[in-house]
Amino acid sequence: MDTVTQHLLALHYITPVTVKTAANLIDKGWLQQFHQLTTKQIAHALRTNDKRALHIQQQFLEVNRTDFEAYYAKQAIKPLPFYFPNYPKGLLSIYDAPAVLYAKGNVSLLARPAVAVIGSRQASDYTTRALQHILPRLCDEKIVTISGLAIGADTLAHKLTIENKGQTVAVLGSGFYHIYPRQNEQLAKHLSEQHLLLSEYAPYVKPARHHFPMRNRIVSGLAHALIVTEAMKKSGTLITTEFALDEGKDVFVVPGPIDSKLSEGTNHLITEGAIPLINSEQIIEALQRKIENELQ
Repeated sequence: MDTVTQHLLALHYITPVTVKTAANLIDKGWLQQFHQLTTKQIAHALRTNDKRALHIQQQFLEVNRTDFEAYYAKQAIKPLPFYFPNYPKGLLSIYDAPAVLYAKGNVSLLARPAVAVIGSRQASDYTTRALQHILPRLCDEKIVTISGLAIGADTLAHKLTIENKGQTVAVLGSGFYHIYPRQNEQLAKHLSEQHLLLSEYAPYVKPARHHFPMRNRIVSGLAHALIVTEAMKKSGTLITTEFALDEGKDVFVVPGPIDSKLSEGTNHLITEGAIPLINSEQIIEALQRKIENELQ
């Protein structure tokens, strides 16, 4: 492993680093010489105070003794720095893109056409029926589904994709040592062996409330389009929708019963210009157009 990658993995193990920050450090030659930087230089580069910079400096000198190539290989974890060819290019333009992604499983899925599936943690049977109507055809077309492993719509999306012999990616809001929610540990294990788990967090990082809204930008950034099944009017699901719209992604929304609280958010999105989702062919055609445009 080259010095830049070793130092980046050491630094990212200590503190979250964005692509912008890491690229700046590399361009200046500071990442290569990070162990020799002054506290002031670290504080300036990481936009932090001197006390925090000193702490990072001390931790770096300790952590950098670890051979990260061997450390992650032993745990079947594949770190993907932003300059690696298999780092998803779609993430480079998102808000605060992570300088490193951590992967367990089939990394080649990141190069496939993909659609994100999001919805309520209190998903009703209507989400199940909608996904049973949409996902089989997408699986037949080798379109990867991406979601966040949460209970409700996320879990349904992962499991129904597996049942239909498709491929699915779960983006975590924690490191791999702390799968959340706990009831999905077996599902996560299966995904890591047959599909793909992704995280922007070093393996030891525990889940935290603020991690999950941030995770949503990665779910959106990896996908060519977004499917929203059910969502209340004030819902965390809508955060992902905002990311997707900001990134110019097509947002497909399952129209819902007008008397359902779980359809208030989705029906509102339709009135705001989201695409009513009637069948899977809409998504297939949209992805084909998107990929053709990217190739031009």
